[in-house]
Amino acid sequence: MGRIDIDAPAERVYALISDPGTLAELAGEYTGYRWLGGATRARPGARFRGDNRNGIRRWSTFCTIDEADEGARFAFEVTFGPIRVSRWQYDIEQAEGGCRVTERTWDRRPGWFRAVSGPVVGVRDRDERNRANIAATLRRLKERAES
Repeated sequence: MGRIDIDAPAERVYALISDPGTLAELAGEYTGYRWLGGATRARPGARFRGDNRNGIRRWSTFCTIDEADEGARFAFEVTFGPIRVSRWQYDIEQAEGGCRVTERTWDRRPGWFRAVSGPVVGVRDRDERNRANIAATLRRLKERAES
C-alpha cells in the first residue's frame, strides 16, 4: 500500500488512473493495454488486456474493472488465463489543497502459481516489488496531476 497527497482535484486524478493507457505510462511493470469485448472506457465489467515487462521478460494478463466510482475509487481484478492473480485499487479522498490517493494491491495467486510465476517473470519478492512499483506510480501520478 502507498499513499500520497496531490495538489489537484479528485476528478482530474481519477481521470488519469482510470485510463489504462495513462496508468501504463505511470506504472512500473504494466506497460500497455488493449480494450476487450467492445469496451472503450472504464466502467464496471469492462475488460482489457494488460501488457507487462520486467527487463527482457514480457507477459500479458486480463483485467476486469469492478469499481469505477468517478473521483473516489478505481479498481480491477487481474487474471492469467483462469488463474486469479491480483486486485489493484485506487482510493481518492478530498484533502486540503487537493486529494489523497491510496494505492493497494492484493496478491491472489495460489501458492503453486506463486512458486512458478515469480521465477518466470524475474521477481523473487512480489510484495517488495509491488511496494516499489506503487511508490513510483504514485510519484509519477502526482507529477502528472500537478503539472
